[in-house]
Amino acid sequence: MQERGFTEKDWKLFRSKIAGWQEAYMDRLNKEYINLLNEHANPSDKFWRLEERIKKDKKKTGVRAEMSRSKLIYNIISLMNEGAICFEDLEEFSDQLKETVKFIIER
Repeated sequence: MQERGFTEKDWKLFRSKIAGWQEAYMDRLNKEYINLLNEHANPSDKFWRLEERIKKDKKKTGVRAEMSRSKLIYNIISLMNEGAICFEDLEEFSDQLKETVKFIIER
Protein backbone atom coordinates (compact mmCIF):
# COMPACT_ATOMS: atom_id res chain seq x y z
CA MET A 1 0.00 0.00 0.00
CA GLN A 2 2.98 2.27 0.22
CA GLU A 3 2.64 3.23 -3.46
CA ARG A 4 -0.90 4.53 -2.85
CA GLY A 5 0.20 7.23 -0.45
CA PHE A 6 -0.80 5.55 2.79
CA THR A 7 0.01 2.59 5.02
CA GLU A 8 -2.05 -0.23 6.48
CA LYS A 9 -1.84 1.57 9.81
CA ASP A 10 -3.40 4.66 8.15
CA TRP A 11 -6.29 2.54 6.88
CA LYS A 12 -6.94 1.10 10.34
CA LEU A 13 -6.68 4.53 11.94
CA PHE A 14 -9.10 6.00 9.38
CA ARG A 15 -11.61 3.23 10.12
CA SER A 16 -11.37 3.99 13.83
CA LYS A 17 -11.86 7.74 13.35
CA ILE A 18 -14.44 8.04 10.56
CA ALA A 19 -17.52 7.42 12.75
CA GLY A 20 -16.53 10.16 15.21
CA TRP A 21 -15.77 12.59 12.41
CA GLN A 22 -19.12 11.86 10.80
CA GLU A 23 -21.03 12.21 14.07
CA ALA A 24 -19.44 15.61 14.70
CA TYR A 25 -20.16 16.72 11.12
CA MET A 26 -23.80 15.58 11.29
CA ASP A 27 -24.19 17.33 14.64
CA ARG A 28 -23.08 20.55 12.94
CA LEU A 29 -25.49 19.92 10.06
CA ASN A 30 -28.35 19.33 12.52
CA LYS A 31 -27.65 22.70 14.15
CA GLU A 32 -27.71 24.36 10.73
CA TYR A 33 -31.05 22.67 10.01
CA ILE A 34 -32.44 23.96 13.30
CA ASN A 35 -31.33 27.48 12.38
CA LEU A 36 -33.00 27.11 9.00
CA LEU A 37 -36.24 25.99 10.65
CA ASN A 38 -36.12 28.89 13.11
CA GLU A 39 -35.89 31.51 10.35
CA HIS A 40 -38.79 33.86 9.79
CA ALA A 41 -40.29 32.45 6.61
CA ASN A 42 -43.31 30.53 5.42
CA PRO A 43 -43.39 27.01 6.86
CA SER A 44 -43.64 25.55 3.36
CA ASP A 45 -40.55 27.49 2.22
CA LYS A 46 -38.57 26.25 5.22
CA PHE A 47 -39.75 22.69 4.64
CA TRP A 48 -38.67 22.64 0.99
CA ARG A 49 -35.37 24.37 1.69
CA LEU A 50 -34.64 21.81 4.41
CA GLU A 51 -35.63 18.92 2.16
CA GLU A 52 -33.30 20.16 -0.60
CA ARG A 53 -30.48 20.72 1.86
CA ILE A 54 -30.78 17.22 3.36
CA LYS A 55 -30.94 15.71 -0.12
CA LYS A 56 -27.63 17.42 -0.96
CA ASP A 57 -25.95 16.81 2.41
CA LYS A 58 -26.67 13.09 2.60
CA LYS A 59 -24.43 12.53 -0.43
CA LYS A 60 -21.41 14.01 1.32
CA THR A 61 -18.57 11.89 2.71
CA GLY A 62 -19.14 13.49 6.10
CA VAL A 63 -22.48 11.69 6.16
CA ARG A 64 -21.88 8.61 4.04
CA ALA A 65 -18.43 7.33 3.08
CA GLU A 66 -17.66 4.46 0.77
CA MET A 67 -15.37 2.38 2.93
CA SER A 68 -12.67 0.85 0.79
CA ARG A 69 -8.90 1.12 0.90
CA SER A 70 -8.84 2.45 -2.65
CA LYS A 71 -11.05 5.40 -1.55
CA LEU A 72 -9.04 6.34 1.57
CA ILE A 73 -7.27 9.40 0.15
CA TYR A 74 -10.39 10.47 -1.75
CA ASN A 75 -12.46 10.22 1.44
CA ILE A 76 -9.98 12.30 3.44
CA ILE A 77 -9.83 14.98 0.73
CA SER A 78 -13.64 15.06 0.57
CA LEU A 79 -13.95 15.32 4.35
CA MET A 80 -11.51 18.23 4.32
CA ASN A 81 -13.27 19.98 1.43
CA GLU A 82 -16.62 19.61 3.23
CA GLY A 83 -15.17 21.04 6.44
CA ALA A 84 -15.81 17.81 8.35
CA ILE A 85 -12.11 17.57 9.27
CA CYS A 86 -9.02 19.74 8.97
CA PHE A 87 -5.37 18.95 8.45
CA GLU A 88 -4.80 18.89 12.22
CA ASP A 89 -7.16 15.89 12.42
CA LEU A 90 -4.55 13.91 10.48
CA GLU A 91 -1.90 14.33 13.16
CA GLU A 92 -1.73 10.61 14.02
CA PHE A 93 -1.51 9.50 10.39
CA SER A 94 1.73 8.71 8.58
CA ASP A 95 3.84 11.44 7.06
CA GLN A 96 3.31 9.71 3.74
CA LEU A 97 -0.46 10.11 3.95
CA LYS A 98 -0.20 13.72 5.10
CA GLU A 99 2.18 14.55 2.25
CA THR A 100 -0.11 12.85 -0.28
CA VAL A 101 -3.15 14.76 0.99
CA LYS A 102 -1.25 18.04 1.06
CA PHE A 103 0.05 17.51 -2.48
CA ILE A 104 -3.44 16.83 -3.84
CA ILE A 105 -5.06 19.75 -2.00
CA GLU A 106 -2.41 22.23 -3.08
CA ARG A 107 -2.67 21.36 -6.79
